[in-house]
Amino acid sequence: MISSSLQKLVRSLSLKKFRDSEGLFVAEGAKLISDLACGGLECVFLFSTNKSACFFENAKFIDITERELQKISNQKTPQNALAVFKIPKYQIDFEKIPNELSLALDDVQDPGNVGTIIRLADWFGIANIYCSAGCADTFMPKTVQATMGALSRVKIHRVDLHEFLWANNEKTAIYGASLRGANIYQTELTNNGIIVMGNEGKGISDSIKTLVTNEITIPSFPENRSASESLNVAAATAIVCGEFRRRRISAAR
Repeated sequence: MISSSLQKLVRSLSLKKFRDSEGLFVAEGAKLISDLACGGLECVFLFSTNKSACFFENAKFIDITERELQKISNQKTPQNALAVFKIPKYQIDFEKIPNELSLALDDVQDPGNVGTIIRLADWFGIANIYCSAGCADTFMPKTVQATMGALSRVKIHRVDLHEFLWANNEKTAIYGASLRGANIYQTELTNNGIIVMGNEGKGISDSIKTLVTNEITIPSFPENRSASESLNVAAATAIVCGEFRRRRISAAR
């Protein structure tokens, strides 16, 4: 049974101000919870309608009814488990940045897009994502669900993006995905660098563009055919990251 105070705490974590003040976030579903916990994130509370649910070290297990789960869940049809995790804190290792491929998100505001990009980073072996202040909160419920557990393997850093890129653009190639950039399939790409993905409607902001050293674009096919105005930012991220990794594999042969 869940106490009223604990119920209030869990429900409050649907709001960013309480996630920030408590340093906690919510994840739902046994598979997602297991992936996050096994990946190293600290589970504080585990609520489940299944008494035989897995126990995680240091997590307090609370057996609840389906009705109680409904009251604290962010989903219309709750799964049988909900957990509260500590929000991880990471230090930026500036010495490693020039020697790795990373992502920077410039005001990507849709939580589903941000979550999918985190999942893509995990797939393509990208360990760090640098998010501007205007990006959707990484630990809001919809974003967490979209990551499919990748939050435990990809480090998310909330930064002043202009300041961050300015501090790194002399040592690191900074690629910006743009409709007016060079054809990604015909331009040289380095193995390492920072890939900047812009806002869903506005693209990369003007202040950030001044720090981009290489603008790249994904061309439509054939080039002279009328096509959609642009690609979804998560879809574009998948194509760009895939091309960077393909080049690295080709160069190693």
